[in-house]
Amino acid sequence: MVEYFYLLIVMSEPIVITSDDPVLHTLNFTPYRSKVERRVIPFMPAPNEIQVMDIKTPWGAVLTATSGDLLISEVDKPNDFWPIDAAIFEESYVLIRPGYCIKKAVTLLAPLTELTHNDPDVTVTIVTLEGSEDVRAGDFFLAKGVKGEIWAYPKDKIEHVMMPAD
Repeated sequence: MVEYFYLLIVMSEPIVITSDDPVLHTLNFTPYRSKVERRVIPFMPAPNEIQVMDIKTPWGAVLTATSGDLLISEVDKPNDFWPIDAAIFEESYVLIRPGYCIKKAVTLLAPLTELTHNDPDVTVTIVTLEGSEDVRAGDFFLAKGVKGEIWAYPKDKIEHVMMPAD
C-alpha cells in the first residue's frame, strides 16, 4: 500500500503595522531614553531643486525625506542617516550645539517577536511617517514616539544607544 502525504501550505498574510493599528495596545512597550548625541542636518533643497529624497537607512529600509525634514545620524557614522519629520523632531529632540542634538523624548520599545508568536524570521512591514520598512522580527523592536508614530528600532542598538527611562 502506498501512503500519500499531502503538504498543506498555509499562506499567511504579511504582518503590516500602522500607527493606528489596534494590535499596538497589546504590546508590552517599555520606556527608554536615548543616551547618545547625534548629528542633525536639515533637508532644505532650493526651490528649483527636487523637494523629496529617498534615503537608504543604515538598516536597509528606503524612506522618503521631504523638504523641511531633519536628517539624523550617529556621530561616528555621519553618512548613515535617516529622516525625521520636522514636527516630530521639534517635540522629540533638542539642539545642543549647531549640527548636534540629543533626543529628549521617551521612546517606547517592544520586541517585534511579540507580534510573530516569537518567530524571529517573520518579516514585518512597519508603516512610518517617512515610508514603509520591511524588517526581520528577530532583529528589530517596534518603537513608538511622542505622537504615536512608529518605526523599526534595531535590536543591536538598544544596549548602546538606549537606557531604561526612570
